[in-house]
Amino acid sequence: MKLGKPIATGNTAEIYLHDNMVVKVFKDYLPETESEYEAAKQKFAYACGLPVPKVLDVTKIDGKQAIIMEYIKGRTLGDLLLETMEKAEHYIGLSIELQERIHNIKADGLEPMTTKLRRQIESARSLDQRHKSILLRKLNSFTVDNRLCHGDFHLFNLILTDKNVTIIDWVDASAGDIRADVCRSYLLYKQFSEELADLYIRMYCERSGVAREEILEWAPILAGARLSEIVESEVEERLLDIVNRFCAPY
Repeated sequence: MKLGKPIATGNTAEIYLHDNMVVKVFKDYLPETESEYEAAKQKFAYACGLPVPKVLDVTKIDGKQAIIMEYIKGRTLGDLLLETMEKAEHYIGLSIELQERIHNIKADGLEPMTTKLRRQIESARSLDQRHKSILLRKLNSFTVDNRLCHGDFHLFNLILTDKNVTIIDWVDASAGDIRADVCRSYLLYKQFSEELADLYIRMYCERSGVAREEILEWAPILAGARLSEIVESEVEERLLDIVNRFCAPY
């Protein structure tokens, strides 16, 4: 299969458009089970009736792991927002409706969020052992549900089509606490725009009835976990600031 040039490149994979299908080709450093693992999450979301691209095949292309999936024609809400910032409330509202649909689903078969967060915190090189211990104690203090959480939910992972809005990129999905999932989205928006982050969390809290304080209680844990990812130095500095303020001795 000759794929040509990728249409997008991320930390873990390159995305190609081929014969009206999307081909996600994973990078070599990832575990051999990565494609099957991610595809299983996407298949689960699809089977639950969520607007998600259908997985067509899990295979290897030139020795590399790959997922072949349905091509969704449209534009991301993030791209549309950048063109018309005055429609931010409309696009954020659409996203919250979808996020609540996701959170209404029980996800007993997926990896528990706490397991994933614990692994990420323990592997974060920017954190010393004291910070890790404090964050893990905080994580263990939560009573966590098993709701479906996307794990990377933001406007650039939502594609507006002629029929609906489709949710893509399920690699970080887990079974966990919806407040943590919302907090993760809030932190992602915050690195782009304080105003957009505040709009998102205000609208979510007004719609759901969940208290802002309950959501933000997850911030140091999620900031610490995100430090295990490949992030820009400016983002890392802000994440460390969140962790340091929480872990500061009194």
